[in-house]
Amino acid sequence: MKLQDIRKMARRYRIEPESLTKLELIREIQREKFGAAINGECDQSSCLWRDDCCSVVHGVRRTEH
Repeated sequence: MKLQDIRKMARRYRIEPESLTKLELIREIQREKFGAAINGECDQSSCLWRDDCCSVVHGVRRTEH
């Protein structure tokens, strides 16, 4: 997803995107939409960025949902 699209989405959640990086924007959108992960485990299979996020957090690419 392009940064410009993520910025538009962020504005829908009343997040000011100009001063945030792409990763920071995605994290803020996730917090607004889903809340926080419990014990570092994501249970949000419908999240647009779940696979990418899990790969960053766990250091591996995860494909299962």
